[in-house]
Amino acid sequence: MTRAERYRFVIGYFQQHLPDAETELAFNDPYQLLVAVILSAQCTDKRVNMTTPAIFEKYPDVASLGKASFDELFPFIKSISYPSNKTKHLLGMAKKVLHDFQGKIPMTVNELVQLPGVGRKTANVVTSVIDRQPNMAVDTHVFRVSRRIGLVPQSASTPFAVEKELVRNIPQALIHKAHHWLILHGRYTCVARKPKCSECGVREACRYFDKIVRDSSPAR
Repeated sequence: MTRAERYRFVIGYFQQHLPDAETELAFNDPYQLLVAVILSAQCTDKRVNMTTPAIFEKYPDVASLGKASFDELFPFIKSISYPSNKTKHLLGMAKKVLHDFQGKIPMTVNELVQLPGVGRKTANVVTSVIDRQPNMAVDTHVFRVSRRIGLVPQSASTPFAVEKELVRNIPQALIHKAHHWLILHGRYTCVARKPKCSECGVREACRYFDKIVRDSSPAR
């Protein structure tokens, strides 16, 4: 199977079976999504969703968060991974949004990455979810799944290299949705240690299944 055929198969499968894929982070506006994504680094969405309601009740907007102190915010975040760093990031983000962006969450990748705690992945998530911009956030799931299936070559050894390959090969109108397809597939089916190939709907197009699973079966 060529890479182009593999893309067509995978995209077709997810369009049919996961047409309404979206983030599992709970949010109501760009501010809430940005806070949630910053907190989600190396942490589960489930844990973040358990944490953010209290934060948003106490700090409903970037202006109120910008007035908080470290000691005031930290107790809300202490159950999250790297709570000290993330507390500093959220406070720094809020202050910079207020100072440099008139209190409005910017909506371009180049602007967002200027904010403390916001890297390219976070900026891609925010712009693709809020604005449906054709930006592909590459987290550990997207990185693993796209390489394992064979959507990108093994030589694509960095998140940015994987991002460029996916953006180049996925129709622009579907990129914001494909991000969630790959994340959810990696989270629940193509898991890191023991992928659930017997349950996988894209295994016929999967390089890993073809080379590792099928070739090692007793029938062969």
